[in-house]
Amino acid sequence: MPTVVLAGTLDTKGIEYAFVRDRLHEQGVDVILVDAGVLGRPLVAPDVAREEVAQAGGVNLADLVAARDRGKAIEAMAGGLGAVVRRLYEEGKLDAILALGGGGGSTLIAAAMHQLPIVTPKLLVSTMVGGDARGFADVTGITVMHAIVDIAGLNRISERVFSQAAAAAAAMARASAAARTAPADKPLLGATMFGVTTPCVTVARERLESLGYEVLVFHATGTGGKTLEQLVREGAIAGVLDVTTTELADDLVGGVLSSGPDRLTAAGELALPQVVSLGALDMVNFGPIETVPEKFRDRLLYKHNPAVTLMRTTPAENGELGKRIAQKLNRARGPVSLFIPLKGISLIAVDGQVFHDPQADAALIDALREHIAGHVEVREMDTDINDPAFAAAMAVALHETYTAWSAARQRTTA
Repeated sequence: MPTVVLAGTLDTKGIEYAFVRDRLHEQGVDVILVDAGVLGRPLVAPDVAREEVAQAGGVNLADLVAARDRGKAIEAMAGGLGAVVRRLYEEGKLDAILALGGGGGSTLIAAAMHQLPIVTPKLLVSTMVGGDARGFADVTGITVMHAIVDIAGLNRISERVFSQAAAAAAAMARASAAARTAPADKPLLGATMFGVTTPCVTVARERLESLGYEVLVFHATGTGGKTLEQLVREGAIAGVLDVTTTELADDLVGGVLSSGPDRLTAAGELALPQVVSLGALDMVNFGPIETVPEKFRDRLLYKHNPAVTLMRTTPAENGELGKRIAQKLNRARGPVSLFIPLKGISLIAVDGQVFHDPQADAALIDALREHIAGHVEVREMDTDINDPAFAAAMAVALHETYTAWSAARQRTTA
């Protein structure tokens, strides 16, 4: 039977957790109730006691109680709860996790949820929906549900919200349990896409699918790149078609869609096959035009839509991007190919379009040529990035690389 782990602070929200546990049982799933409270006595008996959670985090519960430091207690119990839920998942006893939280509880529980694979269902009923929830629900696969009222007792509103959450978590658990037992009959690849590289990725994805792969496409909006990197590190993805590396430009210049400094590293560190290109490195992303920082107001700006403003990267910025990409690819432990389109790196960077800038493109390409190592295969094509021939060539290269890599891996493990 599918199992929902119900985790939280039973000293302050035990009555609410008991109500949700009963609703989950009515939904026909097993429940493991985990107590991560510290300062008060649990109001309902858990299946995993707080002492065990603290021990899993390498601390003594009595010491936390004596210190009476709420911040320290949240941090310690988050680590212990993360270890407990990860163990339950690995033992096949967690198909979904459900929790209720205010400010401190949401932070504690979300930190623990980070220890689970991104595709594991995680439902957090929180009072923090009105604030910035990115700190705990960025790229962890957490679904945040508005508590509507504070989690402080049972009433006609909270009971309705909690019942809906229990029904949702039970359905998630059933779907998750079925997916975990389903055979994986196709290699899973990751690809990156932006609106201005969609034609390329669409052609490449269709070609790869025709060759027997399943392709996950990630929107290169910062979160998309982080998610790709995380799934690679979790072992879910076997190869990468990194067409759209634009998030590196935002990281360098200070745009709003950065994936951070670890972008374009996971596949290389894990020796997975990857084919990489330069999609949308002609742009840095901001919100509405009035939000563009003052220091950039005299730059070439393009109003993509009322909510998105694009800024053209300069030759100097592109030179630095070329150097950084080369350094990342040089460190790759597995097979890597770099595809360079010589006639434009996005839909709006080709001849006649607003971001067409041969000098900036030359700075990017020259830096790559200067810094790339000999073991990285470099293929320059006299097309723009969205030319079907360019897209097909990238797809075939990844297929050939993956086939050789997979065969070598099988020989090594035989």
